[in-house]
Amino acid sequence: MTLTEKQVNRGITIISILIPIVVAVLFGVRLPDVEPLSFLPPIYAGINGLTAVLLIAAVWAIKNGKRLLHQRLMTTCIGLSLVFLVMYVAYHMTSDSTPYGGEGWIRYLYYFILISHIVLSIAIIPLVLHTYARAYMKNFERHRKLARITFPVWLYVAVTGVVVYLMISPYYT
Repeated sequence: MTLTEKQVNRGITIISILIPIVVAVLFGVRLPDVEPLSFLPPIYAGINGLTAVLLIAAVWAIKNGKRLLHQRLMTTCIGLSLVFLVMYVAYHMTSDSTPYGGEGWIRYLYYFILISHIVLSIAIIPLVLHTYARAYMKNFERHRKLARITFPVWLYVAVTGVVVYLMISPYYT
């Protein structure tokens, strides 16, 4: 059975709505009898960093005609993003949120980066899925057009994930 573009788009819309809702709901769930997973933040920050590096490598690959390498790198980035999301939710289900302790202008910078990171991490879900689906369906012209938007947004989300971690890490207890 071959899926139509309309069916794929409908699935992407559903997934793009469900993921933020499920994450928001799970943020309200605390697992009191589970040891806090306090070792996870540097791991998932590392996953964000690795995703950023692989995104850049994937752009290099496609610009040098290495389509299969590009495809594998992009699929890996999607997988890493899913692993990140699971770890991030697991951490927040077992640990209290860490308040940022910086003061002055750095506090405003932190919150600007954090809020833009969160908003764009929600927006990137349909962008990545549509971009990937267009390539999968061999609609490479539309894939390229959307990838020009998706790549910088995804790279920003990956890099700012690391920056947010580095800025808040001194305040973890």
